[in-house]
Amino acid sequence: MSLKKRLFNNGLAYILQKGVRVLEQLFLVPFFISAWGAAYYGEWLTLTIIPSVIAFSDLGFGTSAANSFVLSYAAGDKKKAADINKTGMYIITIMVLIAIFISVVTIFSLNYFNVFDKSLINSDDAIIAVSVLITAYLLNFYNQLIESYFRAAQKAALSINLLTIKASANLGVGLFVLLLDYGVVAFAFSQLAVAVIFNGCYWILGKQALGLFKTHRGQKDKYILRDITRKGLGYLMFPAWQAIYFQGTTFAVRIILGPEAVAVFNTVRTLSRSVNQLLNIVSSSIFPELQYEIGEGNIEKAQKIYRFSIVSSFIIAFIGVIFLAIFGLWFYEIWTHNELHVPQLMWYIFVLGILFHAFWWSSEPVFRAKNEPYKFAVAGISSASLSVLLTFIFSKYFGLTGAAMGALALDVMMAIIIMPLSATMLNLKLKDILSHAFSDMQQLYVNVKSKFKLS
Repeated sequence: MSLKKRLFNNGLAYILQKGVRVLEQLFLVPFFISAWGAAYYGEWLTLTIIPSVIAFSDLGFGTSAANSFVLSYAAGDKKKAADINKTGMYIITIMVLIAIFISVVTIFSLNYFNVFDKSLINSDDAIIAVSVLITAYLLNFYNQLIESYFRAAQKAALSINLLTIKASANLGVGLFVLLLDYGVVAFAFSQLAVAVIFNGCYWILGKQALGLFKTHRGQKDKYILRDITRKGLGYLMFPAWQAIYFQGTTFAVRIILGPEAVAVFNTVRTLSRSVNQLLNIVSSSIFPELQYEIGEGNIEKAQKIYRFSIVSSFIIAFIGVIFLAIFGLWFYEIWTHNELHVPQLMWYIFVLGILFHAFWWSSEPVFRAKNEPYKFAVAGISSASLSVLLTFIFSKYFGLTGAAMGALALDVMMAIIIMPLSATMLNLKLKDILSHAFSDMQQLYVNVKSKFKLS
């Protein structure tokens, strides 16, 4: 299958996955409220904080092992790839055991201090449901590494579609449980059943797609273990900048301008960042192919994929900026029922941020593709911290418009740092990207036009 077709298939698969995830987040809500009541459902959401936090504990190590695996396999070093898989499975299992220990201590402590007794949900039911849900989440720890089998086999779209099927299954069994008026324990077991069945099938299909494990068993390697651990800690820093930025700027606005300003600030940011969901589809679509070409040593193809990401992201962002600049405030007033007043300049500053965001977000996959997380993580944490500080200062002198300026600072700084850095990692200069921009845009137009003709 050609590179263009793989990119196209990845994009379609991610669009479908986004749609199912939106349904997963929104569709069941009225059924939860109808079956359990708003207060009981609110208690359940509170309880799910525990397994949700536990789920983040493997984010770095699974990603590190998966990226190392793909790069080694694409480079032709299948023995090392098999060793990385064996070592990766080992460290993920260690993380599962640590997570189990933390979960047991957490649940025991909460029960000891009678926290569950204060809930609307029966304490025994709450403990069982949370324990079962944690088990389901822990089984997902292996999915990052298994997903890399599909990437290495250049069948990323198949993996995405399989994960979409899993999300659909979670949605279906959850709806079934709620329609039968079952409680939290049955709901948790339904999610565990999907995790057990899906993850087993996912692992089998991944191994079949690649075929590596028919000839290579792999061995645990202490040097590989050290490398996965080191880079895993780097990937654990990825969510840190988001926590600093989103929670920090919100806190700054609350302290300086008050709770009503927080409502305006966060709703404006949410609506203005809606275009970023489309940018996520682009970056997610190009990542598997970019990583494989880098691993295989096809630097020219990797550069072309990178430029495609930059150009297509800019086009989407530019159209989004124009649309939101013209219709955004009108839609915002309808969305919020005219309850919140937004300074026009504040709105336009947030909208402008989309362009800067497009440049650095489309460059971010390079760091994951080359398995070099620390450069991005340090830039992200530094920019987020400075953005929070500027939000404090500007909010004091310019109100909500100043808060928007502080928030914009993150995207400006990241665009200045990340885009040139990612280009250098691919042996490109910014002038090379600009010189190819027109031809890349023309090629993109021809490809899209031919796809529509075929359909």
